[in-house]
Amino acid sequence: MNKTYLLLGSNMGDSMKHLVLSKKLIQKNIGKIKRASSIYSTSAWGNIKQEDFMNQVIVVETTNTASDTMKAILEIEQQMGRIRTKKNAPRIIDIDILFFNKDIIQSKSLVVPHPLLQERNFVLTPLNELSPLFIHPVFNKTIHELLIKCTDKLMVKKK
Repeated sequence: MNKTYLLLGSNMGDSMKHLVLSKKLIQKNIGKIKRASSIYSTSAWGNIKQEDFMNQVIVVETTNTASDTMKAILEIEQQMGRIRTKKNAPRIIDIDILFFNKDIIQSKSLVVPHPLLQERNFVLTPLNELSPLFIHPVFNKTIHELLIKCTDKLMVKKK
């Protein structure tokens, strides 16, 4: 059984409803959700001139490979109506693989751990809620240590 940490995010329409639906589809197509962080209202990162996001980190047990998990994620996003336009654009749903076991994957279609998670407060805060002692396999630091050193000061507020 594989353990993956996924970040869910939405800032279009009824974001809470989109998070709930995405979790149902993840359970159906990827695996059992074992744990979920609180939902956080967060400022948009990258393209800040847009609505705030609702973000949540979930832990999923799956028999899928990382590659198959990514394929399922893209299908879920498409099924929910996500249309990829430009980078950091508003979106109905965004699902990112943060970690897949403690694997380090560098391929054309997938990079795990997520390459920017250590720079994003909106990722580290819910991740720290769930697994503060999880050690990042590349940086060899706990999530809590990464959160303390994170220079991102954008708003992250528990809903």
